[in-house]
Amino acid sequence: MLDTFEILTTSGVVLWSRTYASVSPTVVNNFITDVFIEEKSSVAGAKNGASAAENPPYKHDQHTLRWTFEKELGIIFVAVYRSLLHISWIDKLVDNIRAIFVGLYRDELTKPNTTIVECLTFDQYFDQQLRELEQAGGKSDTRALKNEVLSEDTGDEPPSPPNLTRGQQAPRGVSPGSSPNVSRPGTPSASHLLVAKAGPVAKMSRRARKMQNTTSAPASSGDEGPARKAKAKPVKRGRKWDADGLADEDDGVQLDYSVHTLASDSEVEAGARPGAVEEVDASTWGSQAKGKFVLRDLGDEVSSILADADAKKNAATKTDAPSGLVGTGLSAIGGLFRNVVGGKVLTKQDLDKAMKGMEEHLLKKNVAREAAVRLCEGVEKELVGVKTGSFESINARIQKAMEASLTKMLTPTSSLDLLREIDAITSPSATSLRKARPYVMSIVGVNGVGKSTNLSKICFFLLQNKYKVLIAAGDTFRSGAVEQLAVHVRNLKELTAREGGQVELYQKGYGKDAATVAKDAVAYAAQEGFNVVLIDTAGRRHNDQRLMSSLEKFAKFAQPDKILMVGEALVGTDSVAQARNFNAAFGSGRSLDGFIISKCDTVGDMVGTLVSIVHATNVPVLFVGVGQHYSDLRNFSVKWAVEKLLSSA
Repeated sequence: MLDTFEILTTSGVVLWSRTYASVSPTVVNNFITDVFIEEKSSVAGAKNGASAAENPPYKHDQHTLRWTFEKELGIIFVAVYRSLLHISWIDKLVDNIRAIFVGLYRDELTKPNTTIVECLTFDQYFDQQLRELEQAGGKSDTRALKNEVLSEDTGDEPPSPPNLTRGQQAPRGVSPGSSPNVSRPGTPSASHLLVAKAGPVAKMSRRARKMQNTTSAPASSGDEGPARKAKAKPVKRGRKWDADGLADEDDGVQLDYSVHTLASDSEVEAGARPGAVEEVDASTWGSQAKGKFVLRDLGDEVSSILADADAKKNAATKTDAPSGLVGTGLSAIGGLFRNVVGGKVLTKQDLDKAMKGMEEHLLKKNVAREAAVRLCEGVEKELVGVKTGSFESINARIQKAMEASLTKMLTPTSSLDLLREIDAITSPSATSLRKARPYVMSIVGVNGVGKSTNLSKICFFLLQNKYKVLIAAGDTFRSGAVEQLAVHVRNLKELTAREGGQVELYQKGYGKDAATVAKDAVAYAAQEGFNVVLIDTAGRRHNDQRLMSSLEKFAKFAQPDKILMVGEALVGTDSVAQARNFNAAFGSGRSLDGFIISKCDTVGDMVGTLVSIVHATNVPVLFVGVGQHYSDLRNFSVKWAVEKLLSSA
């Protein structure tokens, strides 16, 4: 893992730094002395402005430093990590941070008599790049293990319990071959290490040691008394549930783990509860614009800065390397056109091989085949009849055609300003002659995609804008669904006290008709003056006609202004069938209004699911989920999606 990253001037002023592990100041000081002052031959080429990959690494005191230098501004960018590590993405991190920092602060740095620059907001740019590169690298970098003997004899003894140093004994009740029951589930286990043990025991086979350590009685000769019978396990009784979703009999087992429980006297006195929700910094996921809280677009600003820096670099060097998005490029696709040069007019036969390669590239990104074929046809249409020039020109044309085809598919046909739509319904103008009513939004989707979680994220976003929100528990089928929403509402209420707005839960228990519950919730919201009603629904398989048929009744009863489907980024090519079936399930004249793509933080650049569902329905993607916190919701950015899809595999 990275130990520290520093941005400093050649005069020794540290402009910005991020430290993850303690590093002696002499490491960076010696680096500056050897590279920039004494210019030792072992690190020649220090001031040529090359990228981090081209600059020779500097090693000192078990640390390796990868660096680059902005000669015009006199700024050094250096990353420090343990020499025992192999971090494949470290050079890209240094180069990208250099491009972002210079793009953000060049004007301030070029002002006369400037010695220091305020970089307080640069942390978020660094964190975004570090997170993206770690995900792209698969987090495969591991620390080397020193002084460790790996046994080749399969009969060696199992390892000692973790957290024991040499000379310590295992605590009572813990056998040498077992691991203690640790309280933190994230604690790594040492069971994959085989440590050789000196002495005669090491030479014994595993079966011999098992026989030696066994606690069972010796083989019976038939004269001993009857063997002890094993203690019978208690039989588990089935629990019965009534129509309201409550247990018929009380066996003393706690079923609702969302009940407030105070852990200590101090918490009782303070009136607190364990596991309280941490306060969210609004600047990390949105910003205030014209009195409204607006969600941040995912990676838009950073991508724009990096793309501009790359374009300037290509223009300055005038190399023959293919141009494209920074960190991704089109080398994987552009390489297919290396034989298509020479000033000829491109024909369909010239592009057949390249189109097949492009289709395979998109399939690897989780794009459904029919969507990939449609994209390739769009690119082919743009290229047929184009006269080729140099390799650089044809590659630029490829990039332009691919971006145009993807952008055309992903860009919604109509704009959506959710906050403006809510205000138009809840506070109509006098000229509209419409009566104020609550804005109704419902969430649908298959089982387990994160409907309740994303509904809570949208609610938290609305609370930032001081709306009064009613959450309706429309999932009256799944056990625990109402309790899950109750926990979310409790957490959101706690955050509401800090952020503003108001949220309540409307529920009628289990076994009720979901459409009736939704209709009653809307009526209750209108009576009590709520601005927005968010209706949760039960998960259902898209190919189960019996379950899907109930959605038409739900749409007629609830009359939602927006129906959003939660799609999972992990689902792959089955997303096409899911999107089409849900889009057609609400009856004539009613369809989906948008998609929320959940779990985008788990797939890296394999975001082809959103292309597949938009291709299948022509319904736009509105939001993407990037984590498990209430603030991990982002506006969908077409530019971000295009960059991910065009990144090299």
